Amino acid sequence: MSEALQSLLDLLDLERIEEDIYRGHSRSAVVPRVFGGQVAAQALVAAGRTVPEDRHAHSLHAYFLRPGDPGAPIVYNVDRLRDGRSFTTRRVVAVQHGKPIFTLSASFQTYEEGLDHQAPMPSAPDPATLPTGEERLRSYPHLPADTVERFLEARAAVDLRYVDDPPFGDFGTARDPHSQVWFRTNGKLADDPLLHVVLATYVSDMTLLDSVLLAHGRGGWAVGDVVGASLDHAMWFHRPFRADEWLLYDQQSPSASGGRGLGQARIHTQDGRLAISVIQEGVVRVPREA
Repeated sequence: MSEALQSLLDLLDLERIEEDIYRGHSRSAVVPRVFGGQVAAQALVAAGRTVPEDRHAHSLHAYFLRPGDPGAPIVYNVDRLRDGRSFTTRRVVAVQHGKPIFTLSASFQTYEEGLDHQAPMPSAPDPATLPTGEERLRSYPHLPADTVERFLEARAAVDLRYVDDPPFGDFGTARDPHSQVWFRTNGKLADDPLLHVVLATYVSDMTLLDSVLLAHGRGGWAVGDVVGASLDHAMWFHRPFRADEWLLYDQQSPSASGGRGLGQARIHTQDGRLAISVIQEGVVRVPREA
């Protein structure tokens, strides 16, 4: 296991303050606020620790209310909304400086047999044939060195490989609002289903709005031609998967309007199983001076 992955796992291992109350800390991000994927992942950890082990997360719905302060701890309050025969529901409120910055509702289910079908996996090149994240980032001479280092530090726990140029790598001309990345953790994980769901949740916030930027030829926060932040985020976990094995994140944007952009995605295992569906809306604004 890489040192960066162990550091991320330590970050997600929340401190229990009291019954249903947990405390977490933050790490550096590309932007000067708490990374949204970190808050979502930590909130899911808090929810999962109040649920029986035989019930696995099948969905989450989250709202980002305020920017998180990376220099202050985050307190996660868990509300046990329901414990039914098959489903368990939890609500988590993340608080900083006495104010909620994030809310999450998560549902967990015991395993059961049922109808089964899925959309086919889209075509994509083998991840082994693609440049690593570091190779691709360092290939763009227009990116400031400090921006590259911030990206690399923030993503060091994950092997994330773009199929095509990301928005910040090739911008100025509108492209098809469709983006693909392969990802897996930089090291093996324990056989804990919640841990794999939490790590996928963490990564899911890294690139989902890229397709919005592609549609308008914008490079994004890395080059400063848009400003934005996540507004809400939803995930459905359909089938078991491992976050330490390659996952294809196939993303597209059906709409942008009113200063907001919508991204939707499917995550498939390398052998073609549809593991996760994701939808996110975020603020995407063009700076006035641009």
